[in-house]
Amino acid sequence: MKILEAHEKHNIKAAIFDFDGTLSTLRCGWEDVMAPLFEEYLNKTPNVKELVAEFIDASTGIQTVMQMQWLKDQVIKQGDEPMDVWDYKAEYNRRLMQSVETKKELAKDNKENYLIKNCENFLKALKEKGIKLYAASGTDDADVLKESAVLGLDKYFDQIKGAMPFSTDCSKEATLKSLMEQYKGENLLVVGDGPVEIRLGKEAGALTLGICANEKNLQGFDEAKIKRLTNAKAHVLIDSFENIDEILNWMEE
Repeated sequence: MKILEAHEKHNIKAAIFDFDGTLSTLRCGWEDVMAPLFEEYLNKTPNVKELVAEFIDASTGIQTVMQMQWLKDQVIKQGDEPMDVWDYKAEYNRRLMQSVETKKELAKDNKENYLIKNCENFLKALKEKGIKLYAASGTDDADVLKESAVLGLDKYFDQIKGAMPFSTDCSKEATLKSLMEQYKGENLLVVGDGPVEIRLGKEAGALTLGICANEKNLQGFDEAKIKRLTNAKAHVLIDSFENIDEILNWMEE
């Protein structure tokens, strides 16, 4: 556990989790699908690989359609006629889901191969404490519901919310704001591997737990995520949920 910032006493009554990369690794490698797609459409743009890599790193955690809006803007900037953002998203999803569907089938018999280490036991521990659990994702709502069910995580959550079809509303932001109407910031824990949810959590006054797991290994610190979440000013960084007692003690300090 890497403590980055001391926190005042929080009485956690609800926790909001990001899904992909925080709990699930079914979509591990999405960057390797998005980057070549963007590079194909931006083949007239100078230093395209560096530009795309920088954007993907900075935009991790936002809704996919907003990433496609950036692509559309860049296509216009290089002087080409762009497609609609939903067409870009459809092509990205088509490519990504080829690997995701394969993993979903494999996960039916070996779900632990696609879960960040010990995350299910952490969810159980929070439920046993009476903490309400919510999941918010930039992935399409129907997909995140299916994937959480395949991994056996759906039963732990009071609500799971993803991106709605043909909508640019931010499900994470909307869910967090909704929770703020029910809970004070000091009663909220935000858990995620992307800067979006961590920044939203900090703005809301919540306790923020940054997940920096190497998704291929399901644990172990990923240096890129450490940098990303340090910049987002997470309170604490962990590489997995292995040390549940340590995490709970930190939450209750």
